[in-house]
Parts: sequence; C-alpha cells; structure tokens
Amino acid sequence: MPDQLHEFFVVRVFECASDGLLLRTPQDAVDLIGLAAKHKASLFAIPIARLGDDFFRLETRVAGEFLQKFVTYGFGVAIVGNISGYFGDGRALKSFIAESNRGRHIWFVESLDELRSRIEAAS
Repeated sequence: MPDQLHEFFVVRVFECASDGLLLRTPQDAVDLIGLAAKHKASLFAIPIARLGDDFFRLETRVAGEFLQKFVTYGFGVAIVGNISGYFGDGRALKSFIAESNRGRHIWFVESLDELRSRIEAAS
C-alpha cells in the first residue's frame, strides 16, 4: 500500500505506507516532514511495521530523537498498530505511551479508526 492522505474532520493526515524502509533516525523524520509538507498534512500516521524493535526500547533513544523532530517542526504523529508485544516486563514504555497519549502531539493508537475518533474528540 502506498502513502495515503486522509481528511479526518479538519486535520489532514499523511499515512505512511506499511512497507518500506525502517524509520529510525531524526533525518528520517525530517525527510517525512518535507514530503508531507508538500501535501499540507499536519499529522502523520506511522505503522509500527516501519519503526523496528529499537524504537520500542526506550534506552536506545531512537523513539525520543525521532519523535522530537515532529514536535519541533509543529507536526503531530500517531504510531498505529498493536504494540502490546513490545511491553515485556518493563513499565517505561507503558508510561511513555500513557504520557504521550495525554498530550496533543504524539499518540499511540491501534488503528486509523481510533485515530479518527481521537481527532474528532480533540476538535
């Protein structure tokens, strides 16, 4: 499936294709931002299949460095998919997700339908 654009209420969402190279570095985030800016999107939907295991191990700092670029440039990002398999025994990832989901810039959702509902509730 190629990248897609969605209009959820007043928010234009750039959905990254589920296949493709892993998104791991701050430069990967900047490249995505440049691509989505051409389409006037303000929020990204990134499937977990594009992130890799290091993203979900917070001690690697991959998630923080990658996500910070979106926040710095004023974009929202939703990580889409079931991440329960990444929790393991630690609480750090669960805490990070819970804290992110309380905010307005970074969300972890199971599906695009859940993302649409969150956008509707925030509008």
